[in-house]
Amino acid sequence: MKTKVLYGKSDVEIDVPDHSTLIEPSTIPPLDNDVESIMDALTQPIASPPLHTMVKATDTVAIVISDITRPTPNHILVPCLLRALSHVPKENFVIINGTGTHRDQTREELVQMLGEDIVANIRIVHNHCHDYDSLTKVGHSKYGCDVYLNKDYVAADFKIVTGFIEPHFFAGFSGGPKGIMPGIAGFETIMTFHNAQMIGDIRSTWGNMIDNPVQDMTREINAMCKPDFMLNVALNKDKAITKVFAGELYEAHDTGCDYVKNHAMFKCDERFDVVIASNSGYPLDQNLYQTVKGMSAAHKIVKEGGTIIMVSECADGFPDHGKFAEIFKLAETPQGILDIIHDPNFQEMDQWQVQKQASIQTFANVYVYSKLTDQQLLDSMLKPTDNIEKTLESLAREKGKPLTIGVMPQGPLTIPYVES
Repeated sequence: MKTKVLYGKSDVEIDVPDHSTLIEPSTIPPLDNDVESIMDALTQPIASPPLHTMVKATDTVAIVISDITRPTPNHILVPCLLRALSHVPKENFVIINGTGTHRDQTREELVQMLGEDIVANIRIVHNHCHDYDSLTKVGHSKYGCDVYLNKDYVAADFKIVTGFIEPHFFAGFSGGPKGIMPGIAGFETIMTFHNAQMIGDIRSTWGNMIDNPVQDMTREINAMCKPDFMLNVALNKDKAITKVFAGELYEAHDTGCDYVKNHAMFKCDERFDVVIASNSGYPLDQNLYQTVKGMSAAHKIVKEGGTIIMVSECADGFPDHGKFAEIFKLAETPQGILDIIHDPNFQEMDQWQVQKQASIQTFANVYVYSKLTDQQLLDSMLKPTDNIEKTLESLAREKGKPLTIGVMPQGPLTIPYVES
């Protein structure tokens, strides 16, 4: 059986045994007219007055967007917001790129994300989590840290957060309050949000919004300086908009999460010997750091001691910025890495992603099909493959019998599960 798996801006075709199980979310057609649907949502929002009635012409307006590692259609959402708020002068707007701990975008990337007209005419700032001169303290979290958020956001008269909603490997779902926390937060706040205890909590997992400490913390921090309005969307595998959720932050986000969960859940009768998964293609599979999300989705349905094969382009490397690659040099085994991260005295940027990957590697073997070199993958304790079919044949020979195989062509757009 031949099937296509998302990879970069295209896909790769793989030939798997006919008995393999395809694991995908429900097929959802795109909206007939996404701009019209967004404008309708802005005038008839969830638990909120119409957007244009909430903002005075003299107000300063901050619009928080996702950075380039997310497929949020900023080039559609932001122009719709500006159109709805056409009575506000352009010089009153600031667009804040929610980079979290990620790098700034280049001008070329911003044009790709927003369009030339917006980049040329609207002030855009990147969140710099280490630059406390560009941040404002807004409170103290019950999770034990001071809370810093982007200064331009805090100072704005009216605050809007945008994003898209998909299953998330420790926050339950993305979008909504995650645009603010960790998108435009300070380093200390982000490190607490991603510490070993938060990430290792069994409730911090795909699709769970009940008593999830990660989701609870992001909502707690949003309440300290709450967005006045949220605009989120759901996307299909082609990154086309299928539904719009606008209005009051928590109610609109909850509505969106329910919608996505209903379409993303996939029940499997049992775990598989091998799970082949994409990382949802570009832009999520730009680097190995983001690829951990796909590994985590596959982890939910692979047998202990089984194999995950990730199909992720990683055109941007590890990436080069951050500490993701460096942390793997601190020990010789995944368990050794986990022991270091669980030491209360250890605190390093990107440790949360390393923790997730290492915990998966103590459970299953992980191969990666990508543009990374064999040595780069081996340095991350991963196994390289340049031929998925041959890897499957080799694994079948080792096992001495046919393998049970699950294939996730769309990767973490699906929430696979096995009822225990």
